[in-house]
Formats: sequence, C-alpha cells, structure tokens
Amino acid sequence: MSSFEVLIGNTLLISAVTGWFVAQVLKTLIHAWVNKGFDPERLIGSGGMPSSHASTVCALAVSAGREYGTGSPIFAVTAILAIIVMHDAMGVRLETGKQAKLLNQILDSFKTLEGKKLTEEKLKEFVGHTPLQVLMGAVLGILIGFAFG
Repeated sequence: MSSFEVLIGNTLLISAVTGWFVAQVLKTLIHAWVNKGFDPERLIGSGGMPSSHASTVCALAVSAGREYGTGSPIFAVTAILAIIVMHDAMGVRLETGKQAKLLNQILDSFKTLEGKKLTEEKLKEFVGHTPLQVLMGAVLGILIGFAFG
C-alpha cells in the first residue's frame, strides 16, 4: 500500500480535514449571504459562523471514539484537545478580535485627526468565536465524525 493510500485511509485525518473544509465553505456562504458579497478570505480565515476549529477537533474526537473506543488514550487526547481549542476560541481569541476592532477604530480616528495616512495595516478582527459559533461548529464536527466513523 502506498503512502498516499495509507494517508487517505486514515479515518481520523480525513474526518478532521472534512470538518474543517465543510465549516470553511459554510462560513464563506453565510458571510456572503449576510454581507451581500463574496470574500475569498473567508475560505481560509479564522472567526465566523460556524467555527471551523470546533468542527475540526470535534470530528477528530468523535472519529477517534468510534474507531478506538471512548476508553482509549487516543480518544482521551482528542477530547481534551477539542475542549482546549473550543475554550480558547471563545476566550482569548474572541477578546483578541474585540481588541483588534477597537484598535482599528482608534487608528482610523488618528488618520482623520492628523490628516495623514498611517502606514500600519489594519489588525485582523475575525479571530475568535462566539459561543453560538463554537456550538454550531461542534455540532457540525460531531455529525461529520459520526459520518466517517
């Protein structure tokens, strides 16, 4: 069996990648619908609905549980990873996005006050997730994990 065949036969890897891909496509479509325009950055970017981070790690954990059992060390590691990733998305990364938005507003006000063009690029505001975005990503990942398991 070739390395490629082994790779694509890895259920855990394929379910996790599928969880990420499906979430990114849905995120892009939802963003286009809400904002009435397509933004290609949404296909690979962080933040937004649903959380691709949550979808990825939940698909991974569910696939691990189904393939190796919920008593296995592999399931334990993937479940803890999922909890950490989802907690981080709603915590530090969400706050980072809020701070970036505020700092961008401050930079814009300085541009207006000084009449000069600042060379700093805008900070990325789509970084974290709301609890609803994480929940929807988790549900999506769980469904994908069961589909692949």
